[in-house]
Amino acid sequence: QVQLVESGGGSVQPGGSLRLSCAASRFTLDRYAIGWFRQAPGKEREGVSCISSSDGSTYYADSVKGRFTISRDFAENTVYMQMDSLKPEDTAVYYCAASPRLFEIHRGSWEAWALYDEWGQGTQVIVSS
Repeated sequence: QVQLVESGGGSVQPGGSLRLSCAASRFTLDRYAIGWFRQAPGKEREGVSCISSSDGSTYYADSVKGRFTISRDFAENTVYMQMDSLKPEDTAVYYCAASPRLFEIHRGSWEAWALYDEWGQGTQVIVSS
């Protein structure tokens, strides 16, 4: 059974940084796009970033462009998301998810959570002073 495990969440002050990890087991990243999503209390799940296995293309929500960076390590079978200049509005549970639908991802639908088959359990990020 495919498994994704997130880690790296925590509490930071505004302007701080965190690095989230998404470790994959029982499958390899080279055939999937990995997306990061987040959900704050009372809000809908939203796409944050995505990285495609085919060519390393990366995608970001406008709200995090220039602050978050997604990357992958095939040797570790892990995707990372470096989050800098964190804001209180970044507070949410962050999930990583895997999608084999690379065509749709490259067409710009990376934020459509229905394209993702496998999800991690989530990691909490709190940004507060």
